[in-house]
Amino acid sequence: MSIQTANHSALTPLRFLERSAEVYPTRTAILHGERSYTYGEFAQAAQLLAAALAADVAPGERVAVLTPNTPESIFAHFAAPLAGVTLVALNTRLTRPEISDILRHCEARVLLVDTELVERIEGIRELVPSLTKVIEINDSVSGLPLTGSSSVATDYESYVSAQTPLTTTRPYEVADEDAVITINYTSGTTGTPKGVMYSHRGAYLASLGSVVHNQFTAESNYLWTLPMFHCNGWCTAWAVTAAGGTQVCLRAVDADAIWDAIDDLEVSHICGAPAVCTTIATADRAHALDRPLRITTAGAPPSPTVIGQLEEIGVHVVHVYGLTETYGPFTICEHQAGWPDLPADERAVLLSRQGVGMLQAEQARVVDLDMVDVPADGETMGEIVLRGNNVMVGYFRNKAATEEAFHGGWFHTGDLGVMHPDGYVQVKDRAKDIVISGGENISTVEVEQALLRHPQIVDVAVIGVPDAKWGEHPRAFVITEPGVTLSVEEVVAHAREWIAGYKVPRDIVFADGLPRTSTGKVMKHELRTR
Repeated sequence: MSIQTANHSALTPLRFLERSAEVYPTRTAILHGERSYTYGEFAQAAQLLAAALAADVAPGERVAVLTPNTPESIFAHFAAPLAGVTLVALNTRLTRPEISDILRHCEARVLLVDTELVERIEGIRELVPSLTKVIEINDSVSGLPLTGSSSVATDYESYVSAQTPLTTTRPYEVADEDAVITINYTSGTTGTPKGVMYSHRGAYLASLGSVVHNQFTAESNYLWTLPMFHCNGWCTAWAVTAAGGTQVCLRAVDADAIWDAIDDLEVSHICGAPAVCTTIATADRAHALDRPLRITTAGAPPSPTVIGQLEEIGVHVVHVYGLTETYGPFTICEHQAGWPDLPADERAVLLSRQGVGMLQAEQARVVDLDMVDVPADGETMGEIVLRGNNVMVGYFRNKAATEEAFHGGWFHTGDLGVMHPDGYVQVKDRAKDIVISGGENISTVEVEQALLRHPQIVDVAVIGVPDAKWGEHPRAFVITEPGVTLSVEEVVAHAREWIAGYKVPRDIVFADGLPRTSTGKVMKHELRTR
């Protein structure tokens, strides 16, 4: 089939930029410090980078980006597919060996790297035979000078300006909507990261789902606290562009910077891990808002205490669930009529659930080992399996892992959960994190949620540790508010109010912090090694 016929066009997020540049050419598309781009300038920047990449990377090959949340990363999300190549957005917390492993695996040809991270890739050309060129992005907001590194071929501005004036404009279309648009490597909290392939079709539909569920419009001001490398920022770079809204870049999550953006730039939307919610709610500058602010969070059930603090200042919190393999969010906890009138504790329990399938996705299932749905009683645990437009194409160059993930015709998340009578899914644990004590299954997520109900506990992680009598028992790592001291007895007594006695951890470790991935997930394997 041709790229365009009278009744068919291949779905691709590229269309979003084409439309917004046509409809809103002078509207502000991107803000970053003193830097500002209209939609017309955004489209021009993407076209210039696409022309540069096309000169160095053959169609279907890979280009990698290692940068904080900057305009250049947004440009790359459109420029790479415009050039017919696949984008690989790299986790900015990775070490040189980890970066090298990923670049070798995907055989990247070009690497775009922020000045702040150049030292992380010194000598990488020798480690990655496929890599022909490293381009340094010198973001003026960072205040850092160009490094002059011998590993770098040229700087970004020189790289793209070599294409001016553009003699032709690349079409915002693709021949095959099922072609791979990006590869996202899993966070690697355990095992070797796998390359998750997204298609143009899946990215397009995930973006439209995001527009609907986040209620993005041309008046939206979206603040980037979620890393753009994480599931392509949950496809939000494409989604906000589709709506014609403004994207406000932020190099790092900082309470003052976030509140500056909320107060001065009228930010209306934020996505991020629960830690971002906590940062906003507990900041010294936190105050009641005079305009709507919507925060979409995922990674772990949000703390009831933090939800309450955000609601008090006028922030609307939405809980979603998904994985790298599902383009980010797949289910959403849709708020129901009557929930706002419930007592805070009851409302927090409902809001902590992972919910129902999003508009672009099918409904999740919870199944037993024979792929039979468990009873929808809110008690019987099974594995959460997913299917639909927003499930990955597969793992790049890993047929065995792909077949294992898709066995039975559904994607197996590895998450254990329950199905409630109202059709809402609730995650109880990762299969590998469940604690089996005296033959009883204990959900670490359930224990964590119970402990987080304590108003002076701000963060918790629960793991299973060996027990001579019971096989395993739960150990809780607890972080309290600054200056607050709790006793083990106080924590245990609090837990007893919310969960059955056999689930209550008596093994309490008061900690200063928890090891987390850049996407907010607690690295429980590190806690187990302590």
